Amino acid sequence: MSGPLQGLKVVDLSRVLAGPLCARTLADLGAEVIKVEPPRPDVSRFSFPFDDGMSGYYAQQNVGKRNVSIDLNVPGARELIFKLCEDADIFVENFRAGTLKFFGLDYEALSRHNPRLIYVSISGYGQGGPWASRMAYAPTVQAETGFTHNTLRHYGDNLTRWRPDPLSHADVYAGLQATIGVLAAVQRRATTGRGQYIDVAMAAVMLAINERAHVDLAGVDTGAEPAVLGATDGAFWVGPGGERFLTPSSLVSSLTFPQYLMAMRRVELASDPRFATAALRSQNYEALHEIIQTWMLTFRDMKSLDAQLDESKIAMGEIRTMKELAETEWAAYWGAVHDVPNRQGGTYRLHGRPWRFSEDTLDPPGLPAFRGEHNAEVFAGLGMSAQEIDALKIAGMLVEHQRSSPVVPAPQPTQSADRVSTADAGVINA
Repeated sequence: MSGPLQGLKVVDLSRVLAGPLCARTLADLGAEVIKVEPPRPDVSRFSFPFDDGMSGYYAQQNVGKRNVSIDLNVPGARELIFKLCEDADIFVENFRAGTLKFFGLDYEALSRHNPRLIYVSISGYGQGGPWASRMAYAPTVQAETGFTHNTLRHYGDNLTRWRPDPLSHADVYAGLQATIGVLAAVQRRATTGRGQYIDVAMAAVMLAINERAHVDLAGVDTGAEPAVLGATDGAFWVGPGGERFLTPSSLVSSLTFPQYLMAMRRVELASDPRFATAALRSQNYEALHEIIQTWMLTFRDMKSLDAQLDESKIAMGEIRTMKELAETEWAAYWGAVHDVPNRQGGTYRLHGRPWRFSEDTLDPPGLPAFRGEHNAEVFAGLGMSAQEIDALKIAGMLVEHQRSSPVVPAPQPTQSADRVSTADAGVINA
C-alpha cells in the first residue's frame, strides 16, 4: 500500500453506501481495509447489473478492500471480530443505533481490547435521543432535514408531481464527514495515545452542508431575490453549435443580473421597466432569457462565447453524461476514470481519485473482492494456523461465496441464542 494513510488498518463492518464510502475513501488514501461481510451479503452486491456475487455498485464502494465473511450467529464468532481489531486503528459501522451493542461489538467492548481504536458509527439521527431507533435511508433523512423541501420549493409549479432527488446525498455526505472525523481522531490520538468514539448523524450532516441554512433557520423571506448567490437559480442555454449548457449566475438576482449586461454590452437594460427589480425580472423571465439567448447565438463557437462570459465572471458548463466526460481531455489528464476488473473477464469503469498529492503516490484501486475471499489470508496474517482456519470454516464461523465461473484472482498484499442475524437485528443506514 502507498499513500498518506499507509500503515493504518481499518475494519469495515458497514454496508451499502455511507459506511463503505467512508472506508473506501480511507483505502484510496492508503489505509489497509478489511471488510467484514455477513453470510447474507451486503445487499449492494445485488444492485443491477450484477453477475455471480458481484455488481458495479458494490465494486464502486468496496474496490481495494480485502474481504472476510463471518457468521455472527455462530457461538464464539464475535471473537474473530475482536481478533481483527486487536491491532486495528479504525472501525467503521453504519447499522441502526444499538445493533452492534446487541452483539457485544460496541465501542466499549472493542476499546477494552484495543484502547487505541477509533470507532465511527454512522446512523440516521445519532446513537441517542428520541429518534435513535428510527429507520434511516438517504431519501427519508433528506425529507426530514429540509433538503427535499428546498427542492420542491425551488421547482414549484414546474413539477407535474413531487419527486425525490435521484442521488443519495445524505449517505455520501455522511460517509465523507465520517472520514473527516476519523482523520481528526487519528491526529488527536497522536498526542493522547488513545482512540475515541465518533457518532455521525446523517440528519446533522444534512444541516451542516446546507448552504441555505442561515436563511431557512431564520425564516427570512428574501422575496424574489435568490438566497444563495444564484447557485440554484441558474439558466439553461443553447450554444452556437447546438450545445446544451448552463450558467449558474441567476438572471433574477440583483447581484448577478448586471454580469449578463456587461457581457452583452447592454447596460441600458438595467433601466428597462421589465427588468428594473428582481421581482420584475422574475415576472418577465422569458423575455430576458430570450434577449440573452439571441445574443449567445451570434458567436461563432462555444470557445469564443465562453471567453466573453468569462470576462464578466460568468461560468458555464456543458451538459454532459458521465460517459461523455470520461472521453474528454481533462478526464485523461486527471485520471478521472479507472477501469477495474469485474472478476468475470470484463471491467467496471469507476471514478478516479479527487486528490493529487505532491509527496505521495496513490496505488491503483485494486480489485473488488468476493464475500469471504480473504478469510484464510487475513486470519493467517493474524497468527492462525491452517488447521485453526479450517476448523472455523467447518464450524460455520467463516463462510465464503461459492463462485460459479472462473474469476481473476485477488492481489496478495455478535452472538444470539435465537439466531438473529446482523441483517435482521438492525436496519442499516445505507
